[in-house]
Amino acid sequence: MTEIAAQRQAEPAAQASHQATKPPKAALNAARAFWLKQLHSWHWISAAVSLSGLILFAVTGITLNHAAAIPAEPVTVERTATLPAPLLERLAGFADETTDPVPDAVARWSVEAMQVQIAGKPTETTAEEIYVALPTPGGDGWLTIDRSTGEAVHEKTTRGWIAYLNDLHKGRNAGSVWFWFIDVFAVACTIFALTGLALMWLHAKGRPSTWPLAALGLLIPVVIALIFIH
Repeated sequence: MTEIAAQRQAEPAAQASHQATKPPKAALNAARAFWLKQLHSWHWISAAVSLSGLILFAVTGITLNHAAAIPAEPVTVERTATLPAPLLERLAGFADETTDPVPDAVARWSVEAMQVQIAGKPTETTAEEIYVALPTPGGDGWLTIDRSTGEAVHEKTTRGWIAYLNDLHKGRNAGSVWFWFIDVFAVACTIFALTGLALMWLHAKGRPSTWPLAALGLLIPVVIALIFIH
């Protein structure tokens, strides 16, 4: 009887100790509320930052996929001018075989006379002419300067707004600022996706279709890649 009484006295103490080791429900709710608040904040901030880019890349994903079916009329514009004699003389000291940019004075003249920015751009220089490639999103261009006569010719070809936006999608000939924008945009999209995944996980208990739908979203491209892409 003494042992039974002692055991009965020990049971409440053991239960109290076990309950003490379990985190209080209020603390769990507070932690969940904290993470929900943080995830919602990062989710909507990353969504706001990446919204315009997501629309651009989604729409141009469709136009790129159907590029062959979208008509484009190339438009070519050509301008000519003659390099002033003092600047032509300055080019006489320019190397015959080089990729160095043209002298600053010649670059300033090209802006004033032909509205063409060639400062700092590499050249394909020979003894006969200086050639500067001027590719742009949705088009192409170039400028040549005849080293004996000073005749300058600038030609620019554009293929329309759809081609321009398609090249922005690919980062083609868009410059270093757009290059870094794509990186920042990609980081924002990654944060948007990961915080969305975390929110799905926190709410999945009350939404039974969450993980089947998420699995379907993964399964569909995998099946298409394995069966239809060869």
